[in-house]
Amino acid sequence: MAFAGKYELESQENYEEFLAAIGLLNAKTDHKVITEVLQDGSGFTWTQSIPNWTWSNKFTVGQDCELTTMKGVKFTAAVTMEGGKISIPFPQYHFTAEIIEDKLVMICLTPGEKSVTFRRTSRRI
Repeated sequence: MAFAGKYELESQENYEEFLAAIGLLNAKTDHKVITEVLQDGSGFTWTQSIPNWTWSNKFTVGQDCELTTMKGVKFTAAVTMEGGKISIPFPQYHFTAEIIEDKLVMICLTPGEKSVTFRRTSRRI
């Protein structure tokens, strides 16, 4: 149950560049993002919230899962875990998450020549 818990944004790198790369620059916010992870074995509910907006996905590691992008578009992807790191190929970027020293570290990498690596670190609350 390493991931289970509630986390508050501590730091992030390349946030605006990432939003621009996926066409969501108008979604920029100065609010502290809260991430809540519920874990039951290999099943997860992953929720990110700011005031007036919540985005949530349920998935099971090792299975193809129906997920939703931040824009509300549904897609199917295989969710994997290797070495304690969750990996999900979203349509516009590749998402990974892991726990490092009791902090949730999420990385989103956009493809292509002008790829952007967005890194968000959140502390457990």
